[in-house]
Amino acid sequence: MLILGIDPGIATIGYGIISFEQQKYKYLKAGVIETSKDIPFSKRLDSAYRGMVSLIQEFNPDTVAIEELFFAKNTKTAMIVSQARGVLILSCVHQDKPTFEYTPLQIKQGVTGYGRADKSQVTKMVCFLLDLQTPPKPDDAADALAIAICHANHIQQVNRDSRFGPI
Repeated sequence: MLILGIDPGIATIGYGIISFEQQKYKYLKAGVIETSKDIPFSKRLDSAYRGMVSLIQEFNPDTVAIEELFFAKNTKTAMIVSQARGVLILSCVHQDKPTFEYTPLQIKQGVTGYGRADKSQVTKMVCFLLDLQTPPKPDDAADALAIAICHANHIQQVNRDSRFGPI
């Protein structure tokens, strides 16, 4: 199964693509889609949309996982990133890709086994699971890989649970 993980943003959108077969992860690609702050916001949204569609068409993932947003302080930033996140989800829907959402707590739990893990712990586990010698850069790309791994682990758990039915 090919999984695309997305770390939403407006200036920098992280993406990570992994394959997950027979309980093994394989790193394929990670990076960012960037939008210029020098263009109107609507054009930045269009750039994010087109960049994601292009990525989906190039790799044809089976499924997509995206981080849910959590902002405690800056409402303006939350609104801007929420709009970008909506555009990213729409790009996946328009490409007929099943899209799943995970909170930061679920992602940390799904990658490290501990929902309060810090960023360095998550990055170390991403490197370990994907057999990477150096952490992916920028951080948005590493975060996107963590989201993809979280989804792979979630699918594995659901499949394991469904074989035995309710207890």
